[in-house]
Amino acid sequence: MTQRIQKIWLSSLLGLFPLLNILGQAEVIEMLPYGDMDKWMVREIKESKIIGGNRKYLYEIVPGDTLKDKPYKNTTSPWALSSVLARVKGITKTSVTVFPERRAGNGHCARLETRIETCTVLGLFDINVLASGTIFLGEMNEPIKDTSNPQSKLVTGIEFTKRPKALQYDYKVTTGGNCIQATGFSKQKKIDRKDMAEVQILLQHRWEDAEGNIYAKRVGTGWERFEKSVDNWQNNHRLIVHYGDISSKHFYASYMSLKDGQQAYYARNSKGKMVPIHETSWADPSEKVTHLIVQFSSSNGGAYTGSIDSKLWIDNVKLVY
Repeated sequence: MTQRIQKIWLSSLLGLFPLLNILGQAEVIEMLPYGDMDKWMVREIKESKIIGGNRKYLYEIVPGDTLKDKPYKNTTSPWALSSVLARVKGITKTSVTVFPERRAGNGHCARLETRIETCTVLGLFDINVLASGTIFLGEMNEPIKDTSNPQSKLVTGIEFTKRPKALQYDYKVTTGGNCIQATGFSKQKKIDRKDMAEVQILLQHRWEDAEGNIYAKRVGTGWERFEKSVDNWQNNHRLIVHYGDISSKHFYASYMSLKDGQQAYYARNSKGKMVPIHETSWADPSEKVTHLIVQFSSSNGGAYTGSIDSKLWIDNVKLVY
């Protein structure tokens, strides 16, 4: 190799170093499976004659042909919805709070609504239950057989080992007015608090003991609530994931706390039983991640609480590294 060629080769190689450095630090953005909200399966359910015998339509974030009159178990999609099939004391009833909606020029999105489901049986009694629209990573245990302990019907989170720095998504939101609480037979209660949409991403390190109890350390936390309506699409919005103990940080709020007791999420243990996930402590920031929780909801008041005017639109859900 001549001296001139050597200089040209060395100069070209040195010129690549800044580019290689940039590439080495470049972000990696990955769409969660079906996170583009363009694949939906229709579920057709005939409710019991005693409550009218109407045909209702539920939707799942997964491709597939119409599923008729059967519980749904997601085997190919990580997403589950708050729209459910319930069979209580022989009565088949549906609750529909999540819908596909066409987005101009961008396929579809998910529309999450807070609604009241009413069930009248032969004019003898009325049941009014408020349900918020929610999509989450996990599984819904169908059919629902009662209204007690709603969290115990949800397998919350999926197995996961990566360490994202943010959750990215498109959204718009209509925040409702004051909350109400409607749990079923009891009279509706007014709650002196404004409803808000809510988004969360949690990273956990989970383990199970010999008795089948599930425990977890909180490795990463991202959580936000929307107090005001936003009418136009906000594209590529990011929710930052903070690692380790955030309880003393300026952005920390009580709703970001470790979840246990009545607030505990649930999962299915190795014995096939639904059990609470006991979050025991904040993890060291370098702790191994075993599970990912992502959840979007049109209301933030918990089970049976919210405003029927609340809506949240979600699209293009991604993880940023």
